Amino acid sequence: MNSHIYAPAKLKPGTLRVIPIGGLGEIGRNMTVFEIDGKLLIVDCGVLFPEEHQPGVDLILPDFTPIRDRLDDVLGVVLTHGHEDHIGAVPYLLRLRQDIPLIGSNLTLALIEAKLKEHRITPYTLTVKEGQKETFGPFDLEFVAVNHSIPDALAVHITTVAGTVLHTGDFKMDQLPLDDRITDLRAFARLGEAGVDLFLPDSTNADVPGFTAPERGIGPVLESVIAKAPRRVIVASFSSHVHRVQQVLDAAHANGRRVAFMGRSMVRNMGIAAELGYLKVPEGVLIDQKKADQLPDDKIVYMSTGSQGEPMAVLARMANLEHKIEIGKGDTVILASSLIPGNENAVYRVINGLTKLGANVVHKGNAKVHVSGHASAGELLYCYNILKPKNVLPVHGEYRHLVANQQLAVQTGIPEENTIIAEDGTVIDLRDGEATVVGQLDLGYVYVDGSTVGEITDADLKDRRILAEEGFISIFAAIDAQTGRVIVGPEIQSRGFAEDEAVFDAVKPQVVKALAEAAENGTRDAHAFSQVIRRTVGRWVNTQHRRRPMIVPVVIEA
Repeated sequence: MNSHIYAPAKLKPGTLRVIPIGGLGEIGRNMTVFEIDGKLLIVDCGVLFPEEHQPGVDLILPDFTPIRDRLDDVLGVVLTHGHEDHIGAVPYLLRLRQDIPLIGSNLTLALIEAKLKEHRITPYTLTVKEGQKETFGPFDLEFVAVNHSIPDALAVHITTVAGTVLHTGDFKMDQLPLDDRITDLRAFARLGEAGVDLFLPDSTNADVPGFTAPERGIGPVLESVIAKAPRRVIVASFSSHVHRVQQVLDAAHANGRRVAFMGRSMVRNMGIAAELGYLKVPEGVLIDQKKADQLPDDKIVYMSTGSQGEPMAVLARMANLEHKIEIGKGDTVILASSLIPGNENAVYRVINGLTKLGANVVHKGNAKVHVSGHASAGELLYCYNILKPKNVLPVHGEYRHLVANQQLAVQTGIPEENTIIAEDGTVIDLRDGEATVVGQLDLGYVYVDGSTVGEITDADLKDRRILAEEGFISIFAAIDAQTGRVIVGPEIQSRGFAEDEAVFDAVKPQVVKALAEAAENGTRDAHAFSQVIRRTVGRWVNTQHRRRPMIVPVVIEA
């Protein structure tokens, strides 16, 4: 993989340019831009959730730089399904131009509209369903049903004068899905017969052999865990996993328990899903959280967010005794979700905290309470054989997933030179059935931190890590600029470094001496003197204490 940056040549008429903006080399931020004859089509616009080495960051967005100056050329954003890693960045895109049309299925658009309401944006939308065809300028679109861990997911087939593209979105091939809506392999076969020039398949589970287990296998497990639970049951899952919540409602109902939703996003999303008929709520099963407290412990199931160990979500607050529901002996907690790479430590911290409080914690490591929403290697092989695509660009996955997916393509007879391992910002041109890498853009992470977007840099995060791990030392000195003589100070204060400020007595004379020497050598301005202080204190801290704290000198010339 070439990471060196080079600009692509000007796009020739009648050539389709494909630029993955996010989702390659990571699980999240999924976004791909298609361009032909001066017009742009975007597929998905999602967020990535921060890891422990990104302290203080709320969300990470795709880098919109390649399209920022061309927003008027964007004909629409196709949203393949309603998960955050595919729709979460839409509000930030629409802040740049509010009237970009959003194209997606009923549930997907309902979820994004609810999210946009919080940003005070009313979008232009076009609701589509499987089998439907729509034309946007030079792009002819056909939507194909795919099965995923959220209802109403769609793949999109794009036809242009330069060739055809099939983008799967996230999908798997559950043959017995809860909503009886299977991935439409007949449509895949028809599109394959007509010829697919470029295939963009989901790579998340490409390195998992065999087939992804059916969602139906989870219901009986949930039912038996709830049946055996002596007291309250708390189930944590993603707030958009309608199928999983459906199984919890059914299992609770079968055991004579009521269900209360907890967590703002869970309440909002499940309200939408129930209203639109995607969530079938058994009569009388739902109860308001406030009323749930009055029920006997063995008659209630709480359905909550926080299955990824997020510090502010319901489950983590319970583990830290910061929630009004106090977990105790006899309570059962079910983590009905996957472990997203990078979140493992946070999740195990929550599991340990809950176990310590006496709860019986059931998770995918010790019971079958989760199945993936993504196609494993066996399913992807079927796709390659059915579609027989000319070129393959694996998407949605870390580097190892993309390579595993590429190798599956090669095993089914697709020439390796027709497979492309790309990264965010790789520019691919498609013409006459040939896909060629023609450039590599320099795209970065865009951090959302509180109300600021894109103002926090990697350097700021490095500073935060240093502050967290190494501490902070500030040195104040007032000096005579002519002689470098210290008139007041040096006063040294620290945080997170040493208990006793007296440890710095040893370095103060060195600072005084270094300043005098600098003045003798012609140093006159405050900034240069402050650098002298930083170097002197830094060297001393490193040799004496083996630490590298953040050092902030303040010099006033008197």
